[in-house]
Amino acid sequence: MALDIQRKKETDKVELAEKGRSPDGQVISLNRRLFMQFMAFGEAHETELYIEWLEEAGISGVLYEDVNDPHGLGLLTFSENPDDFLTQVRPVLRAYPFGDLRLKPEHTMLGRTYAIGYEPDLERVLISRPIERVTDPGLRWAVWYPVRRGGAFEQLSADEQRTILMEHGGIGRAYGEADLAYDIRLACFGLDKNDNDFVIGLLGHDLHPLSAIVERMRKTKQTSQYLTNLGPFFVGKAVWQKKVE
Repeated sequence: MALDIQRKKETDKVELAEKGRSPDGQVISLNRRLFMQFMAFGEAHETELYIEWLEEAGISGVLYEDVNDPHGLGLLTFSENPDDFLTQVRPVLRAYPFGDLRLKPEHTMLGRTYAIGYEPDLERVLISRPIERVTDPGLRWAVWYPVRRGGAFEQLSADEQRTILMEHGGIGRAYGEADLAYDIRLACFGLDKNDNDFVIGLLGHDLHPLSAIVERMRKTKQTSQYLTNLGPFFVGKAVWQKKVE
């Protein structure tokens, strides 16, 4: 009886750390992750005014001008501590000049970085690399959008899922190796009001490759058969990027 109780305790143990794998094949873990929040606004006028306010506020983030709205802005903020969105970002957005803007709730996205299980450097994958990408002055064009997989994907075997994801991931790697587009992948399970699963950010030097990679992804098995939602899309160009040390 005592042995059965012990086994049950081990089975019920919850493990939240992200998992990776060292070069020698050992499982590694890190209980850290980066949260990123994207919000979009309308009725903005002088972009420089919002940049000055963000500089004074001392928060880490990226401000985009919306290519599809002449009065639109997008703001990406990030932190390992989600409390910062309430204690640091929220006061900035409630005060002048951001408080006078019109929020576009269809573009509000919140997600967290995650590991797939084979990454040898978890801190870089989960923390430093996403920040480096969104604040890279050479990657100013961006497309941000949410994604939801259908339940049928979760019913596939692990091998079938892996094959489908490898096709998808291979395209992303090819664009990255060609220095055409880089991605940010965030999990948003339970964080998205529309029950999306992921938030995707595509970043690049130019806009066309970002459109081309979305077009190419449409032909993959995952997108064509197992996604039930893709978008809405925010398309913009960064006019301010900063990481507060």
